Amino acid sequence: MVTCYSCDTKVFIPGDLQPLATVPCSRCGASITMPMQLRQFELRSAIASGGMGTVYRAFDITLEREVAVKLMKKELEDDKEALESFIREARSCAALNHTNIIHIYTFDEWEGQHFLVMELADRGSLDTWIEREKHVPELNILDIGIKVASALDSALKHSLLHRDIKPANILFNAEGEPKLVDFGLARSIETESEDEGSIWGTPYYIAPEKIKREKEDFLSDMYSLAGTLYHAITGHVPFEASSVEEVLESHISVPPTPPNQVIHSITKPTSDALVNAMAKDPQDRYESYDEFIMALTSARSQLLVRKFRGPKSSTGGKSSTFSWWRR
Repeated sequence: MVTCYSCDTKVFIPGDLQPLATVPCSRCGASITMPMQLRQFELRSAIASGGMGTVYRAFDITLEREVAVKLMKKELEDDKEALESFIREARSCAALNHTNIIHIYTFDEWEGQHFLVMELADRGSLDTWIEREKHVPELNILDIGIKVASALDSALKHSLLHRDIKPANILFNAEGEPKLVDFGLARSIETESEDEGSIWGTPYYIAPEKIKREKEDFLSDMYSLAGTLYHAITGHVPFEASSVEEVLESHISVPPTPPNQVIHSITKPTSDALVNAMAKDPQDRYESYDEFIMALTSARSQLLVRKFRGPKSSTGGKSSTFSWWRR
């Protein structure tokens, strides 16, 4: 008997079903996965799938806790470059200890299958939030931006660049905390690019200097984070075009439309902070993550005052107390 994670129904499934094979739930129709035992981890249902592998919700039988297990695709096991990227993701994350960076518990191999065990963050990504709501409320964006910028600053203190900031790489856990994931493209700031002929990153959020194959540093990650937040708050990527080449050219030569000109309710401090972090010349961006975080925090404070200023009280003439807001 297996639990359907969509409707919480206990469902009997055929005994001859292979591990990780799926059948539809008899009640809600959602896919139910036949559990698979992988050392002390029981893989119970798929959460997400990407180019490198599939992430499963799992249960650690030894420590009695829920975790996420990322299985590398079997067809990539013999791909040296793919395996190196998978191992790099594990080592990079394991070296970091920050609330908003996904925690790695172990990296192992079982019967030729490489897998990564990590903290469970199964409440969707910023990407799915954008798809669901079209654009994300400003206060949420500022909270996410502050926390992810802090996570990137922590990585930088370990001389690490993420290099692929995008909405799909910001996940949320059960408490709504954003978690930065996928360090497969990460590298040390001291390491020169291994392939100068390649451009690494996602076209919609990539920094101009990377497109021009100029020096890449933390300001490139800052640009990508600002572009990600821009997409989430406006519902539009910073530059839209009919081809990837046109998108890349826009990053280099076209100023982004300020977010508050796309959606007029967005406050000017928030709009200015994102535009500044997306300056074409890296030297025109914020000089540090601390400075970027200060700008986002200031915008957040001003938004809260504006959003939650209550009516004048009849006795003291002061604004009424507002309750802490949370998503």
